[in-house]
Amino acid sequence: MKQILIERQGYSERIERMFGKGMVVSLTGQRRVGKSCVMRRIYEKYSQDSHNNVIYIDMEKTAFAGITNYKDLEAYVAERLDSSKNNYLFIDEVQEIKDFEKAILSLQSDESCQIMVTGSNAKMLSSELSTRLRGRYMGYHIHGLDYDEFIEFHNLQDSDESLSLFLQYGGLPQLRQLGLENTDLVDDYLENVINTIVLRDIIERENIRNVPLLRTLVRFIADNIGKQFSARSIVGFLKSQNTETSTNMVLNYLEYLCNAYIIYRIGRYNIHGKKILELGDSFYFEDLGLRNHLVGGNRRFDIEKVMENAVYRHLLRLGYTVYIGILHKAEIDFVAEKQGSTVYIQVSYMLASEETVEREFGNLRMIKDSHPKYVVSMDRMYGDTNVDGIRHLHLRDFLMRTSL
Repeated sequence: MKQILIERQGYSERIERMFGKGMVVSLTGQRRVGKSCVMRRIYEKYSQDSHNNVIYIDMEKTAFAGITNYKDLEAYVAERLDSSKNNYLFIDEVQEIKDFEKAILSLQSDESCQIMVTGSNAKMLSSELSTRLRGRYMGYHIHGLDYDEFIEFHNLQDSDESLSLFLQYGGLPQLRQLGLENTDLVDDYLENVINTIVLRDIIERENIRNVPLLRTLVRFIADNIGKQFSARSIVGFLKSQNTETSTNMVLNYLEYLCNAYIIYRIGRYNIHGKKILELGDSFYFEDLGLRNHLVGGNRRFDIEKVMENAVYRHLLRLGYTVYIGILHKAEIDFVAEKQGSTVYIQVSYMLASEETVEREFGNLRMIKDSHPKYVVSMDRMYGDTNVDGIRHLHLRDFLMRTSL
């Protein structure tokens, strides 16, 4: 079955605006979130123009197995450049080429072609390219499908049932080919992606020897998304499960998981003092489907964790830098900042009691500035209300918003 490509709202337009401005463009993100599809949409568009000469290298295909290092890459491209046309070079999963940045730097300095690459490791793409290219590099982070893309991609209506499917299975585009109704195939695929990401992107690349520890750690994070803990507390828990490790090893493994974009680290922000705090971190997953598969069981018992993860991911998709807020003894689920604006958000499953309403709205009410404040829940009975300038939104409505 031919893979169906959809237009990822906002990505293609923003990326193409950088073409012709002397910038190498890189797309980063977890494996299988759709980086290659975004690139292929742009590649197909430029291939249709006879004035263009387009070179496409997919390092996951055996046809390009001969390109193992930067010298191979330079030679391959040099043979295919056409000085009479506009040259474009697309490289998918560029980190598979040893010292790739040397070839990219050489090609960029010659200004012989517009270069666009994808990669699945934050450390390799951000450090190597940004350091060597010195201002001639622009990176874009590609996420899995957001809720609005999910319902479009799976031909669904915006409904509570569709939201439930999204919260359960997440936003990996390949699930459309499998069909969400085929739960056994979906589970097999998610298991395969987990093994591929962990085995290929972390164990092999980082030369990890304690594989059981890495698997135990990623499952621990999956079961405790949004909770605050330190590396020392994680070590204590692992020892209670008869898994010996050290603080340094836990910190390193967490960094590897973040570099592969499997999880995101989120720090804490003192709202009153307007500064980032050096306290324990919390973690959220890029993809809810992978997170849920790691944990197993029924979402009823951790629905607020899943909701928080969905809200956090949507804020990232909207371009916000996100923190957990601290205000005196109260905690604000999310403080989101973008281009000088700030948004405060509380997440609660249901607003079923006065105590819950007071806790969620009361914490936000203590913030005395005029920035937008939201309570996000699954409570339809509460409606789209405004209490003391604090707006309530159903999770579905929040995830469909393109601005706050």
